[in-house]
Amino acid sequence: MRIIGGRFKGRRFQAPKRIPARPTTDYARESLFNILNGMISWDETKMLDLFAGIGTISLEAVSRGVQSVTYVDANHHAIRWIKEAMQILEVDNCTALKLPAESFLERNETPFDLIFADPPYDYPAYPSLIDGCLKNIAMNGGMFILEHRRDKSFKEHPNFAQERTYGEVRFTFFKPL
Repeated sequence: MRIIGGRFKGRRFQAPKRIPARPTTDYARESLFNILNGMISWDETKMLDLFAGIGTISLEAVSRGVQSVTYVDANHHAIRWIKEAMQILEVDNCTALKLPAESFLERNETPFDLIFADPPYDYPAYPSLIDGCLKNIAMNGGMFILEHRRDKSFKEHPNFAQERTYGEVRFTFFKPL
């Protein structure tokens, strides 16, 4: 894994193979962050990364100067890995929590400016995940981005804002009403 932009651009990490993750490709990640750079003031953004895996999205956001990241994954190897990566980068604005995403969303009381979720492609509960994320988003311009397989579409959702497709990956953007 390589960080593609920001302060840590070019840094490479070798994540443990025991983390069951499907990392976002460099091409898709770079395209996503090119879009976000025009929409977000990173140093004012509180971010939530759900189903975070090896943290490609979290690490990219940290590299670009995000105010804070809450990293949530149910796998203890993933949590250990992101904590090690943050130590290597010598950053302290990331909180890593070992929890199922749904449990975090139910208990959370802090709104986020940006929520990114990358559940497994066969995830059975997209509608409740979308609604849970929208309830946890800051109402003053917050955004939720869902990464999923390109064969799914959420255009009919009332909070749908836009979608972008890169190969097999699709990012759907949602905004609070």
